[in-house]
Amino acid sequence: NIGDLLLVEVANRLQACVREEDTVARLGGDEFVVMLEDLDKEEEEAAAQAEAVGKKILDAISQPYALHEQEYNCTASTGISLFCHQDNIGVDEVLKRADSAMYQAKSAGRNTLRFFDPAMQAVLEARTALENDLRRALAENQFRLYYQMQVYHNGHIIAAEVLIRWQHPQRGLVSPLEFIPLAEETGLILPIGQWVLETACTQLKAWESDPLTRELQLAVNVSARQFRQPDFVEQVYAVLEKTTIEPSLLKLELTESLVLDNIDDTIVKMQALKELGVHFSMDDFGTGYSSLSYLTQLPLDQLKIDQSFVRNIGIKHSDGAIVQTIIGMAGNLGMEVIAEGVETEAQRAFLEQHGCPVCQGYLFSKPVPVGEFEARLKSS
Repeated sequence: NIGDLLLVEVANRLQACVREEDTVARLGGDEFVVMLEDLDKEEEEAAAQAEAVGKKILDAISQPYALHEQEYNCTASTGISLFCHQDNIGVDEVLKRADSAMYQAKSAGRNTLRFFDPAMQAVLEARTALENDLRRALAENQFRLYYQMQVYHNGHIIAAEVLIRWQHPQRGLVSPLEFIPLAEETGLILPIGQWVLETACTQLKAWESDPLTRELQLAVNVSARQFRQPDFVEQVYAVLEKTTIEPSLLKLELTESLVLDNIDDTIVKMQALKELGVHFSMDDFGTGYSSLSYLTQLPLDQLKIDQSFVRNIGIKHSDGAIVQTIIGMAGNLGMEVIAEGVETEAQRAFLEQHGCPVCQGYLFSKPVPVGEFEARLKSS
């Protein structure tokens, strides 16, 4: 009932902001359309007039509402599409453009307005196409796992991090940087994350009978959205039970921000999985704002020194000092430590000298398909 009263009041305020010859309509839900007629023939001047009305509307809608003796507040996101009869575009296209601009206004922080921009529309359409392709990729098994070795300084491979790649039928190999943010936003990260976990565990099972691979550990990245699912522990348990692998060979990599977002929930889930034998690594360590007191509460097995610090070894003294501090802290807390992004011999030597036993990076190997990874195992 209150919602209905709010919609009526918004409609009244919209009508009060425009002229008699203009049109105010409600599309449905909380979406309204305002059509302003006979603006200036010059596009720039017409845009200024539309913007002035738009700002007037935003201000009117953002004023408090007295509904059933209670005060309420709400704001609007406004998209503006200019058109004239010569444009030869239909009603649907006009509304589509205004809708597109409205979503841009929402992305800009709400209570704002945006004009339709063809370049913006192209980006939105490309994004929609990518999302559709991403859904198809899951159904058609277009994802691949690549393996980046984690090694001792003598080159002995002890583990690998699994990294997802998308083998697109037209575009070839698509970088995770391009599709993971969209997967996070759309929720597709959940089935994708589940696929990665199941595929990694299936690979561990396949390696079980070979003396060369049976003790290899695989590190799997877990997204915040995935980890925060109420049944995440049950999902991992189900995969372990299905593949019957040794749980200690599975290492879940969590980021600092994920861990600290809801520390109580994090501790409960980590401890439950720890009891099954699963290992944990904190990824990108040093880039967030960890409270050191939390580190003592979390059942972590490993700290992973972020590549941004490793990259600056020998360049920025402060980053070298941070690396040494993380190595010392991990030792004092009884945790393993690994450095990622190791690309030069100088970086490797520094890490060895200061007590970081395990490295990962292009100095040793790029992420490679499983066949190539196995071949390197045999030759190492």
